Amino acid sequence: MTSAHHVPGSVPLPAEASPPGPGAVPDVPRQAVPEQAGPAPQAVPVQGTLDDLGTPLSDVTFVVVDLETTGGSPAESAITEIGAVKVRGGEHLGDFGTLVDPGGPVPPFITALTGITTQMVMAAPRIERVLPAFLEFARGSVLVAHNAPFDIGFLKAACAKLEYAWPAFPVVDTVDLARRVMTRDEVPNHKLATLARYFRTSTEPCHRALADAKATVDVLHGLIERLGSFGVTSLEELKGFAKAPTPEQRRKRHLADNVPSAPGVYLFEDAGGEILYVGKSTDLRTRVRSYFTGSETRWRAREMVGLAERVRTIVCATGLEAEVRELRLIAAHKPRYNRRSKFPERAIWLKLTQEQFPRLSIVREARDDGAVYLGPLSSSRQAEEAKAAVHEAIPLRQCTQRITLRLVERGKARVCALAEIGRCGAPCVGREGLDEYAEHADAARAVMRGDVRPVVAAARRRIARLADVYRYEEAGAQRDRLAAFIRAAARGQRLAALAKLPQVVAARPAFDGGWELSVVRYGRLAAAGTVPPRAAPRPYVDALIATAETVLPGAGGAPGAMTGAGGTGAEEMECVLRWMDSPGVRLVEVEGEWTCPAYGAESLRGWIDNAYTPVDTSDR
Repeated sequence: MTSAHHVPGSVPLPAEASPPGPGAVPDVPRQAVPEQAGPAPQAVPVQGTLDDLGTPLSDVTFVVVDLETTGGSPAESAITEIGAVKVRGGEHLGDFGTLVDPGGPVPPFITALTGITTQMVMAAPRIERVLPAFLEFARGSVLVAHNAPFDIGFLKAACAKLEYAWPAFPVVDTVDLARRVMTRDEVPNHKLATLARYFRTSTEPCHRALADAKATVDVLHGLIERLGSFGVTSLEELKGFAKAPTPEQRRKRHLADNVPSAPGVYLFEDAGGEILYVGKSTDLRTRVRSYFTGSETRWRAREMVGLAERVRTIVCATGLEAEVRELRLIAAHKPRYNRRSKFPERAIWLKLTQEQFPRLSIVREARDDGAVYLGPLSSSRQAEEAKAAVHEAIPLRQCTQRITLRLVERGKARVCALAEIGRCGAPCVGREGLDEYAEHADAARAVMRGDVRPVVAAARRRIARLADVYRYEEAGAQRDRLAAFIRAAARGQRLAALAKLPQVVAARPAFDGGWELSVVRYGRLAAAGTVPPRAAPRPYVDALIATAETVLPGAGGAPGAMTGAGGTGAEEMECVLRWMDSPGVRLVEVEGEWTCPAYGAESLRGWIDNAYTPVDTSDR
């Protein structure tokens, strides 16, 4: 780690001189006037130039910073490398670069991306030692980063964890600047590597912190040169430039004129009626108007505003209804500018197949075929981890061939490598008969339906054995498998319990003193309404139940309903459950039995989350 060289400050005043006090007028050279000519004329203040209204960019000290981390979330990941370059007026003042011990292993995909391995960071200082040095290096400067929310978010999280006050640096994001001054004809995107090629930076970005910071310096200088044509010459103008509304935003402010101040859903549409974006808000007017102001800095949102020709709104009774309607509209229309929730039908499930010798299979659809499903899972990676955790506890076959008893008796089943090394019961060659293998299948069904104890016990034993022989990385991999399984099982059990209920009526206190009402049938929000303050709630509840949507058991209670393909959708049920878990909610009516398995995964969520708490290894 190297710090910046000392830069001399301003020349001190001579001993006999003193700076003018507040309100004093500086000396103005003038010709000597003879005493007989009368009193000397009073000095006249000189009017300042426009440059005096801000800090010239040539006088601003920029610290361009880049981080490498173990993941994308400051809450779950840690910093592995910090690189920073200090510049002022185009002059290089100093560098700051160091690896950082994240307190745990570096994931393989991060190693493949950055080249930083666990062995490289084990001897590096912890963030407790690095952060104070970086804050001192950057003191009094303007921080610059490419995609600044990512880097600044990790630095703020580190400060909060170590109980340091964040110095509130002014921040400049080169991505925002590039989106304002670079056209699509010049660069296809605004990635650092793309901009580095365009500006021919002296250092090529390579996903290492200091190299990327040096490349960002050249990009920053190239962008500042461009900004001169926009009249941006001071720090204040630079900070406000990216936040200023575009001409398209100013021109289309009238689209928000008739939007009501109520909770609901808004839809941006183009001239042909295509839905560009669907959003929700508790105050439609305030939210929609924000798209036409400088507070909206997302470049995709600004691009969408440029295409929009009208804004359509749907007023909802409650915030929950707005959230659910948003999910349904996004799934139905798949707007090009929405990123989340567009394909709920693409849920991932872990299935125990319906065969004579069942196996675990990762599938995209949960059907009403009598098979047992675990999910829905958030990603293919989580599904693979959960599948591996079950295999560690139950010796199910892992081959994909379709094995029948007749095929085994005739000796025509293929033998896999796991069978040859004794890692499988090998029903394909008759080592385990139909009855013996059926016991394994029954154990797997019990696990997937709610009793997670066998998987947890097997994982704990294996983690303990690996830790005893100091194989911590492999123990961490086993922990990740167990965590993926528990989180998937807990989610599925919560959703399945709600999806089985014919009807739930719940009420939550409203801000105005009334009540918000929701009728949920087989996990689907069937109706939403409100009760005015000081009104008797029962008539409103009865009226809402009578007018609620009819939901058939097959559309809500079946596993396939949670995929979103014509059913309830897991995201909608999670919205309902979050609303029911909020403070003050009361259950008015519950039809059916709302239960979770006694040995289910929900009771272990806190335990597995604590397993991810970083351990202090600063003394190792």
